[in-house]
Amino acid sequence: MGLTLNRFTQKDTLIALIILPFYYFLLNYMLFGNTYLQQRHVFLGASVVTAVIWTPAYFLHAVPAVFLRKQFPHVRQIWMRMSMALVIHIFMSALTITFLFYFYHWIRFPDYAFDPDRLRLALTLGVVGNITANIIHEGVYTFEKWSQTIRETERLKKINLQSQLDGLKQQVNPHFLFNSLNTLSSLIDEDTEKAGLFIEELSSVYRYLLQTNEGELTSLQTELAFIESYFHLLKTRYGDGIFLEVAVADQYRDARIPPLTLQMLVENAVKHNVILPEQPLHIRIETTRQGRLKVTNNVQRKNARVLSNGVGLSNIATKYRLLGRGELEVKDSEQQFTITLPLMTHAG
Repeated sequence: MGLTLNRFTQKDTLIALIILPFYYFLLNYMLFGNTYLQQRHVFLGASVVTAVIWTPAYFLHAVPAVFLRKQFPHVRQIWMRMSMALVIHIFMSALTITFLFYFYHWIRFPDYAFDPDRLRLALTLGVVGNITANIIHEGVYTFEKWSQTIRETERLKKINLQSQLDGLKQQVNPHFLFNSLNTLSSLIDEDTEKAGLFIEELSSVYRYLLQTNEGELTSLQTELAFIESYFHLLKTRYGDGIFLEVAVADQYRDARIPPLTLQMLVENAVKHNVILPEQPLHIRIETTRQGRLKVTNNVQRKNARVLSNGVGLSNIATKYRLLGRGELEVKDSEQQFTITLPLMTHAG
């Protein structure tokens, strides 16, 4: 998903409307010389004819401009975009200018005499005009692209902070604290060693939740380490009612994903499914041959449906969209729920 400034914008059109009258005047002066200013019928007629021919030709320049913006949309590709646009636009302008010089000659326009020297001067003017117009259009496009990037970055930061806040709220809500303390209380009486380990994992979970606002992305390895602590809490609570399988290829462990992605997906599975020793919930985290991350769980929905506003999955999807890294793929059947999402490599 990238940014969307790959079209001829309203500002481009406004620039054209400002530039064109000056360009018409200079071009007609190249065509007729002083006669253009001295003869009213020449001034009016030539102005109309040139405007009728040159205006659509000018806006036809937008076709390669838009194409190049789509092919080379990034700010860092400005020189590639500009150099290719200049070559194409200079060629198009040269054809149109040459056509105008011969067209006035063919229709025997009053007080017009074809002059090769003026044609060469007009072609030179066309090169200068194209360079000027391209610099102005490219400057406006680059500024708008930069402004949009800043806005999207700020929006992504807000969504990141909100998702981390949602994740923290999810863990510090009364139910979670009650269940955790209840589990801890029983462990203290039954197994002090397990109780100590439970406290360590609980502190690791909170520490990670409080530190995840430091960046927009984290490594898959870091997320997996966090999930181990998080799942330890779930396993202590649910026992044989929940199982987690991780099958992540080593080559993808340094790939990047938004923080708390796996926690939200595991929490989503826990929230919506029955978890009992006789009906265990199986969660599998794996990487595919295509370099994507897949999280799967068996479906055994609770009879009393848990109300969900979909904030967790929506936040993950929005992050990927703003980062321009592709869309989530969700498959929901009666037997299995699967979410597949892209992994971001350092090269990508």
